[in-house]
Amino acid sequence: MNENDKTKYEAAVFRQLIKHLQQHSEVQNIDLMILADFCRNCLAKWYVAAAAEQGETIDYEQAREIVYGMPYSEWKEKFQAEATPEQLAAYQRKLEQKEAS
Repeated sequence: MNENDKTKYEAAVFRQLIKHLQQHSEVQNIDLMILADFCRNCLAKWYVAAAAEQGETIDYEQAREIVYGMPYSEWKEKFQAEATPEQLAAYQRKLEQKEAS
């Protein structure tokens, strides 16, 4: 596979991942962090970094709007739930495991 095709496929996969996350707003960022060690905000940060590597400047809020499909403040108001004590405890355990390794 040549690099051009590889990049096209990777971009298509990224777009599908973003679409999937936008369609599943019931999945909270803390759940993603606990299970996968990344969340929508991480994707936005990676988006900003990727643009910078190409000499482009994309604002973090612009990147979050791309990832969330709307301004973050709007998504947060509509979909973000307060983290439960169980979620916070699971996330703390995840952080402690990372520090121990």
